[in-house]
Amino acid sequence: MSEKLMDYDEAVRRYDPVIGLEVHVELGTATKMFDAAPNVFGAQPNTMVTPTSVGLPGSLPVVNGKGVEYAIRIGLALGCQIAETCRFARKNYFYPDLCKDFQTSQSDEPIAYDGALPVELEDGTVFTVPIERAHMEEDAGKNVHVGGTDGRIEGADYSLVDYNRAGVPLVEIVTRPIEGAGARAPEVAATYVRTLRDIFRALGVSEARMERGNVRADVNVSLRERPDAPMGTRTETKNVNTFRGIDAVVRYEISRQAAILADGGTVQQETRHGQADGTTRAGRIKSDADDYRYFPEPDLVPLAPSREWVEQIRASLPEMPAAKRRRLKAEWNLADDEMRDVVNAGALELIEATVLAGATGQAARKWWMGELSRAAKEREVALEDLPITPAQVAELQALVDSGRLTDKLARQVLEGVLAGEGDPEAVVEGRGLEVVSDEGALLAAVDEALAANPDVAEKIRGGKVKAAGAIVGAVMKATKGQADARRVRELVMERVGV
Repeated sequence: MSEKLMDYDEAVRRYDPVIGLEVHVELGTATKMFDAAPNVFGAQPNTMVTPTSVGLPGSLPVVNGKGVEYAIRIGLALGCQIAETCRFARKNYFYPDLCKDFQTSQSDEPIAYDGALPVELEDGTVFTVPIERAHMEEDAGKNVHVGGTDGRIEGADYSLVDYNRAGVPLVEIVTRPIEGAGARAPEVAATYVRTLRDIFRALGVSEARMERGNVRADVNVSLRERPDAPMGTRTETKNVNTFRGIDAVVRYEISRQAAILADGGTVQQETRHGQADGTTRAGRIKSDADDYRYFPEPDLVPLAPSREWVEQIRASLPEMPAAKRRRLKAEWNLADDEMRDVVNAGALELIEATVLAGATGQAARKWWMGELSRAAKEREVALEDLPITPAQVAELQALVDSGRLTDKLARQVLEGVLAGEGDPEAVVEGRGLEVVSDEGALLAAVDEALAANPDVAEKIRGGKVKAAGAIVGAVMKATKGQADARRVRELVMERVGV
């Protein structure tokens, strides 16, 4: 049953939206957060588990030191304070994929707190998102719904549980209420999560692949009549793992809640679930912290990261994505909109790697944002999943720069690389695509074309130099496109005495 919505522009004119995000990132450690089970994606169900993973009686947790280090790296990158002491807690609730009936998390003593993250919006505006905390916890297992049309529980015949993900290390980053975004709240939310994703990758703490659920966001939305009014009742849409989905959820909830309030109704505090069409569906009544009966985890001692260790981690942090983008934009001589297109396409790292392999920034951008972007769209895959490496793109450009390939021939070579025919050099040899550089062969082809078109030669001599295009075209056809068109034109003009 469809829900009543208010026009979005009308909704943000009448009400002030406040949003909040709880972003979970799976850490890329070798093992899980509290046991030695491998942290592996895509394994056969229920094979990456130990007794601790599934909470068998007598099993005891041990903290993953690398997971703590990664959490500190994230906290520092977000401008947070790192706690001198912190501890784990049990968050109690029942769910089929949480076989212990509690999640080991952190409650009132997180590893990191009081941070802020500036995010750059589409038009260059910088919006600072306040961060309340970043805390460590473990992931739950995964419910697999069988028989439905899209993997959701609706319409499924039955459900299975895979505990491979149970115990995978997580860091949850919780914002404070994000106020003042107004009509741009959907964009702020999506851009914030994109910025986090880029930071996770730069830090090396996670692959941060959203399609795998490595990064996912719980999206909170509420409305109030004006910025100085009390906060409204919020809803929380769970586990949204696409930027477009985050934007859509915020937009939909603003329109839905505005319609309820305008009719004199009351927004229900509840969890909701994002749908493929950008809408949300009601879940359960939202629990407050007290409902989880947090209490200190008795099987784990408090953590006290030394200040020396924290400073060592701080000193090892890489260049952050925002600073890196500014530097590369200048080095590659890109305009603001060109760099935004590169970032939005997920091509920044690919272009950077291509430049490191020997190409110029402009040339690397041309290939990744042009032919390769089109190929990725046709194949319905991410750019990074195309069967070509930055080194191969750089090699292809080097063949163009050396004069062995024209741009047209290079595109044919690119097709061969994507088809699995080998590196660019191998494709050139296999397909016989190298530019005809033999002056004698080119002159013969030019003479033959001029002899076949004497009227064109006379037009050129008469000052109609554009007519030379017909001769150039004939030579290109005769050489199967493997001649250098610029050199052919020069030879044509020499031959007719112009």
